[in-house]
Amino acid sequence: MKTTIGIDLGGTNVRVAMVDLDGNILQEVKGPSFGQEGPDKVMANLISLIHQLKNIDECIGIGIGVPGPVDSITNTMTMSTNLPGFTGYQIEPILMKEFGLPSYLDNDANVAGLAEARFGAGKGKQVVYYITHSTGIGGALVIDGKVVSGRQGYAGEIGNIIVSDHGEKINDLNIGAVENLASGTALIRIAQTKIDPKINSAFTLFDLAQKGNPIAIEIIDQMAYDFARMCSAIAHVVDPHVFVIGGGVSKSHQFYFDKVVNHYNQLVHVGMRNPEFKLAQLDEPGIIGAASLPISRGK
Repeated sequence: MKTTIGIDLGGTNVRVAMVDLDGNILQEVKGPSFGQEGPDKVMANLISLIHQLKNIDECIGIGIGVPGPVDSITNTMTMSTNLPGFTGYQIEPILMKEFGLPSYLDNDANVAGLAEARFGAGKGKQVVYYITHSTGIGGALVIDGKVVSGRQGYAGEIGNIIVSDHGEKINDLNIGAVENLASGTALIRIAQTKIDPKINSAFTLFDLAQKGNPIAIEIIDQMAYDFARMCSAIAHVVDPHVFVIGGGVSKSHQFYFDKVVNHYNQLVHVGMRNPEFKLAQLDEPGIIGAASLPISRGK
């Protein structure tokens, strides 16, 4: 049985799995990634974990999801804030020497989107736009089962799309960037300012809205509009068959999905209205998507 190896490599933890070609996880090992201790330590640890898998001889490739943009041509990270030392670092030659298998890297949001497009809510659709609505906002464009990464791997960095002329300058994002207005972090910050400085979770805000708090309802309504503006900007470029939305905030989808769709339909051309907006389906999209990279990008 042919399989691939999927790796979810973060700054703190790493998971390594053997996955079949239907997206089923067959084996999994995990541990600390030692991400702050440099590439040599990270790679030695990664090799050790891979060796714990059985039947590696059945594998046809290795895919790795990483927390940062990836140049798919050079197969390297172009920014590695959470993995110091990995910007431009060549992972594939090391794994090829050890295992004789080709290796492919991509951004963690991209691999999650790839998994949902191949095996989840976007299965069977030609153009899938995946959005992770969580602490931040990220995305992935998947066409015919392949992620579109762009010139330097920044395709899908949709959190920087401007949806308002107002807002704060936070981190490296634009003033009015959707991540600073509609992400989970933004919702907490706005709720702390307008309702209660002790609020520390977006779920608390949704709970208040459910109980009828008018300010909470207003914050969520504005978030839904800003989110819809982002989706309309994406759609005017790629016109997806389906938007697939995952991430922690989307677990409260019942409070805002319908509002997003209603706003979206007023912001796009008539012929673009009513694409599918679907909740992500997979429990392990990161590792399944990473394991899909050798199939998606393999020559």
